[in-house]
Amino acid sequence: MLLPQQKRQWLKVAIATDPIMINAIEDFLVGISGSGVEFAVDQPADQTIINVWFDKNQQDQTATDLFLQQLTAYLQELAVIFEVAVPVMETTFIEDEDWSATWKEHFKPFAIIPGLIIAPTWEPYEAQAAEKVIIMDPGMAFGTGHHATTSLSLQFLQEALAARPNSSVLDVGTGTGILGMAAALFGAAQVMAIDNDPEAVSAALENRDRNNMQEVMTVADTPLASVSTPFALVIANIVHDVLLELAPDLGRLTAAGGQLILSGLLAGQQVTNIISCFTDLGFSLRRQDQKKEWAVLLLAKD
Repeated sequence: MLLPQQKRQWLKVAIATDPIMINAIEDFLVGISGSGVEFAVDQPADQTIINVWFDKNQQDQTATDLFLQQLTAYLQELAVIFEVAVPVMETTFIEDEDWSATWKEHFKPFAIIPGLIIAPTWEPYEAQAAEKVIIMDPGMAFGTGHHATTSLSLQFLQEALAARPNSSVLDVGTGTGILGMAAALFGAAQVMAIDNDPEAVSAALENRDRNNMQEVMTVADTPLASVSTPFALVIANIVHDVLLELAPDLGRLTAAGGQLILSGLLAGQQVTNIISCFTDLGFSLRRQDQKKEWAVLLLAKD
């Protein structure tokens, strides 16, 4: 006798945390889940809510309990290190057929910076006068545009391309392709978007194609070290430690007289470290900005 096929289920974990721990929690979640995380749209003033979904069946309770114990222990350790309150964690099992609806109800069209609208594929949006629109589906990659580092990076990117139109742009760690697509909209002559995550490359390719940017933008899993041609503008919205690791290649791939936009940084010591590192590589700080605890830098290769 055939048994009825068991429905696939998703374990949703929602973590309310002090914003200072976002990077550490995100890296841990991406590492153990193999997928991206979502930052909830409506955030409390003093907290950030991180959502992540795991392909775990409720019947496999032993494995699920072990995973949650590991996550709880990690959050407690982080709270001690950062000297903040322990994050609050809530878990929910979601049937497979409810997955899309649960995800999509949080993602509506919005202006990420003045004049640039991010619209999900399932929410038709008609552009108003002078508005530019990016239509996208995040898939399992990081980058819906709701995070502060994305809007900060986009503002600097828009201004850089307004001053130097027709520049070549390298988007390092493209995620869903949002920065690369914006560069194309802002007037870049050529955009190369790279990521080492296959899910990100897949999502970015699909988003590029649905926005008809194939002639301007290429997307690949090419390692940064394998890229040889310098670009007039390089942008990397990643995390502090990775930016330090990639610094030699980021410097090498910024053309003489070119510009480098870096984000994914917490204001304070992380910004100081990055400025010092890239100053040693021949860059000078031209501008920096901050939104809450997050910062973005514009550097020029002298």
